[in-house]
Amino acid sequence: MALSGTGAMLLFYDIVPEAVADHDDWHTHEHFPERVGIPRFLRASRWVAKTGPRYFVVYEVEEVGVLSDAPYLERLNNPTPWTSRMMPNFRGMVRGFCRVTAGGGMGLGGAMHTLRLSPLPGRENELREWLSAQFPAIASRKGLSSAHLLEPAAQPPMTKEQSIRGKDSELPWVVMVSGYEAEAVTQAVGEALPEAMLAANGSKVGWVNGSYSLHGMLSLAERFRS
Repeated sequence: MALSGTGAMLLFYDIVPEAVADHDDWHTHEHFPERVGIPRFLRASRWVAKTGPRYFVVYEVEEVGVLSDAPYLERLNNPTPWTSRMMPNFRGMVRGFCRVTAGGGMGLGGAMHTLRLSPLPGRENELREWLSAQFPAIASRKGLSSAHLLEPAAQPPMTKEQSIRGKDSELPWVVMVSGYEAEAVTQAVGEALPEAMLAANGSKVGWVNGSYSLHGMLSLAERFRS
């Protein structure tokens, strides 16, 4: 498995241009160590867009219930001064607490393609099963590492951090396809998950694609080695 646990928090967002450098400094040196220091948080990764919102961030956790536990909520309701200063610079936040429901392959490459989509009512199982069947072949392609489906499992509550930046938008299903060759990742999504086939297998029209490069990562092991 490429992902470290069975749950994850996914975020898509932009930052006002004048705050990008401060965001990256804060995210790397304060925010990631703080989050990965929360019990049962396993790994954090930040991805920067080639297409799509500037940032895609993944927090991998043991299971989705971790994101509703007291230790995480305590941090959200008691932001540091630097976090409080950063929150008003966020734009277009889309955020969700997700369960990993299907996957194929192993490891994460430096390139990531994300596909946000929603099933038609009553066709959730059909779409999930079809996507799951595609993932092993996608992950085995040259230049690819893994492919996963994550589905929202809980609605993030309003907290002090969210109240500063404004209400987050809800996250639909997310397909994550990762590899070590960016062009191969994009090509694999286009060939294996074309819009016509997504629609035929139960997806609503209105997909949101994003292409990203790895920008920073911190694991639990690294957090406590320092």
